Order: sequence, then C-alpha cells, then structure tokens
Amino acid sequence: MAMKILKESETEFDLLSLGECMIRLSPPGHQRIEFSNIFEVYAGGGEYNVSYALARYGMRTGWISRLVDNPLGHFIKNHALASGMDISEVIWVPYDGAGRTDRIGLNFTEVGIGVRASVSMYDRGHTAVSHMKQGEVNWKRIFKNRKVRWFHTGGIFSALNDSCAAVTLEAIKAAHQSGTIVSYDLNFRSKLWTSKKAIAVTKKLMPFIDVIIGNEEDFQKVLGFEVEGTDENLNHLPVEAYKNMVKKVVKTYPHIKIVGTTLREVKSGLVNSWSAIMYIDGKFYESKKYNNLEIEDRVGGGDGFCSGFIYGLMHGMTPQECVEMGAAHGALLQSTRGDTSMVTMEEIKHVMNGGCARIKR
Repeated sequence: MAMKILKESETEFDLLSLGECMIRLSPPGHQRIEFSNIFEVYAGGGEYNVSYALARYGMRTGWISRLVDNPLGHFIKNHALASGMDISEVIWVPYDGAGRTDRIGLNFTEVGIGVRASVSMYDRGHTAVSHMKQGEVNWKRIFKNRKVRWFHTGGIFSALNDSCAAVTLEAIKAAHQSGTIVSYDLNFRSKLWTSKKAIAVTKKLMPFIDVIIGNEEDFQKVLGFEVEGTDENLNHLPVEAYKNMVKKVVKTYPHIKIVGTTLREVKSGLVNSWSAIMYIDGKFYESKKYNNLEIEDRVGGGDGFCSGFIYGLMHGMTPQECVEMGAAHGALLQSTRGDTSMVTMEEIKHVMNGGCARIKR
C-alpha cells in the first residue's frame, strides 16, 4: 500500500483521536423533543466514536479532549473506559457550579421516520473543549515519547472555535513530523460554520493530512469540489461523477494517499441506500451497495465507515476488503440507537462476506 505505518512494537497507541464528545438525549422511538418526558442518554462525537469502536475491536486507542470534572464529564469518562480506550491525555477542568465557564455539550436528536428527517439540535455553546488552546496539550511529547501509529481528527472539532482550528493544525503538524499517519474526516456541520470558513481553515490543514474521509456534501462544503450530476438534495449519486471529483482532489493535493467516502441515498427517514468507495494507489474500490437499507438510527454511520476501513488498513487487508469492512460496519452501526458502535467483529465480517440476516439460534 501507499502508506508506511509505524510498527506496533515501537508505539504505545494504534490510534489517537482529538475531538469533542457530547451527551446525546433522544426521545424514545420516533417521538418529538418538545412532547417527550423521557429521554434516552448516549455519549458520542465524531472523532470519539472512531476511537471507541476500534478499542472495542482490540486496538490500542486513545482520545484527547477537554472535559468538566462533574457528573456529566464522568458519564463520558465511564463510557470511554468501558470500551478500553485510553483517556489519560484528556484535560480536566473544574466545574464552577453553573457551567458559565466550561460545560459539557448536549445534543438533542430526534430519529426521523417516513418523510420526516432525523434532526439534531445542539446545545453546545461555551463547552470545555471549545476553549482548548494551543500549548495546552504537549503534542510533541505525545508523538515523540508515547508514539502513535495513526492520528484522527476532523471538521467538527475544527469548527468549534478559531482556537480549536489552531489546535488541530498544531496537532496534525506534530503527528506528521513524527511519521504518524494523519486522517481527517471533513464532517461539515452547517450549524457550526459556513462553507467559506470551512474551506479557508481546511486548506491550511491539507499539507499535513494523509487520508481524507467524507461524504458527498463534505467534499463540496469543506474542500470546494463539486460533484457533477447531483441534485440539490443529493438524492441521486452518480458514482462515476463522484470518482471524477476525487480525482480532482488528489490532483490538487497529490500527497493525499487515500480518500474514503460514503454514499447515501435517502429514501425515507428509516430507509437509505448505502455504499462506499475508496481511492488508493491511483485506483478506486467500491463496496457492495446496501439497497433500501433499513436503519434504526443513521447518526454515526460515517464514523462506522471510517473506523471500519481504518481497521482494515491497519491490519493489512486488501483495499477491497477495507472498503467492504467500512461499509459493512457503517451499515451495522445504523441498526442500533446511539452514535457509537454496538456491533461485534463477527457481525461485521458476516455482513461484509455476504451473510444474511436470518435468525441465529
């Protein structure tokens, strides 16, 4: 393959991620937030979800963030530790009793159905992690002394604050200089920043990134590359046009080694068609298409793809196996509620190898 990944025996971490983790509150089933008196509680965040999943599959992962030392921060801590991930580099800040200085972000999510889309309502202003500043984490110490094979972050963290964008640049520079593979999930969130701002920030990061992950909208809104032949709602995704867009990306940024992307066609709130493609060594690899995939909760599907295909890359799988593993993991992750992976490696391999959903007795 095109990448040289540091040896396991020479490193402390297989993967380290940087980002926010929020507490998600969802009404049961497909109820509305404003009419619910019961909420399901989950922990989740784009970069966090990747470390969480890979820790569950036996990899040595860690996650870096900034948390408040109160019961909500401890809820996230307990969830993280249950997966086996390392959180020793997390910055803990005191709770002022009211959350005026630092707080844990909340994410209220309705799971859609039929013609009603899923909706996320953020309550994440002034969170502890959005106040992270350059120099607060000693990145050179981490990458030089603890040593990391793969570093993962993305556009959600970069969008939180100008200081977070600066921390992202500081972190990926240190990772790049240490020989660590750097992946970046474009993850555009229109509620956090504009496309213009996202493009300006991301251009500064690109020289230090090896692997880009994103969906069709991410490449348009974060890198400024249009996919020809798509409609405004991205209901139809012509794969060849998408490949042409990826070719333009790697021509503009020739140092990029791998591009991984999910393709989602929304049929209804609970039925999507789902697949993925991966570009590596000048070639494209397509996963099988999960037509009319019935989903329980679409949130976190992209992180499922990301963690699945990183797992494949770090375990010496072929490119075709990597994209199949990512697509299968993403499809399975959407069969459960919450943002983080609740599926097993046995289930992933069963699905990626064409297994059906017949009951197991």
